[in-house]
Amino acid sequence: MKFVSTPDAPAPAGHYSQAVIHAGVVYVSGQLPVDPASRGMIGGSIERQTTRTLQNVEAVLLGAGSSIDHVLKANVYISDVELWPRVNKAFAEFFGDHRPARVVVPTRELKKGAEVEIDVIAAVAD
Repeated sequence: MKFVSTPDAPAPAGHYSQAVIHAGVVYVSGQLPVDPASRGMIGGSIERQTTRTLQNVEAVLLGAGSSIDHVLKANVYISDVELWPRVNKAFAEFFGDHRPARVVVPTRELKKGAEVEIDVIAAVAD
């Protein structure tokens, strides 16, 4: 088991790792729309928040020797089910032709007022 830490993504806000690698699989902890440099939550549209969150996921994956193209499954948590179509569009634009398995879970609220949180499971790059 290997614990992943990269300065290119937001540092953990609690007792957890950005990701853990085990048996060729990367488990990325939930990422929020946080700017890694300022550690501040970004505001703006749900599309902007989704893209920033996915950029954080990608940074952790790269630090783990993987990539967006190796994502097997994504769990997407949104603050309101009405956001689903817009999050889906931003997700599709970010992933392009790659279509990982995915679940979208509406929830009442997320940490610090974020509207989206994403965690993924990915294969380590070949």
